[in-house]
Amino acid sequence: MMHNAIINITNLRLRTFIGFNEEEREKKQDVVINIEIHYPADTECLQQDEVDHALNYKTITKAVIKLVEDGHFLLLEKLVADILEQCHQHPGVTFAKVRVDKPHALRFADSVSLTLEWTKALNQ
Repeated sequence: MMHNAIINITNLRLRTFIGFNEEEREKKQDVVINIEIHYPADTECLQQDEVDHALNYKTITKAVIKLVEDGHFLLLEKLVADILEQCHQHPGVTFAKVRVDKPHALRFADSVSLTLEWTKALNQ
């Protein structure tokens, strides 16, 4: 029996260069990342407790941290797209969604955020 497993990485707080204004390009800013990843969890994972059959969220998180902290992004769209690409590298992933918040981007708002989703095509 196959189950749809959903991994959520919630409020991953990192710093990166994000924006196209001069100040934004010279000083790292806080971003808050939320990730949702779907993959099929098979019997070996659920009943046999086999690590090799599970999706390693720690590996994905480390790749996202490196990408974000080492990166320079003009647009929030590019940052989110690059994170999303990291999230569906594993062949078992069927769906991924990434939301990135940029706190204090607007004077009277808590944050500005952008969300992108990816769904595996049926013929992949």
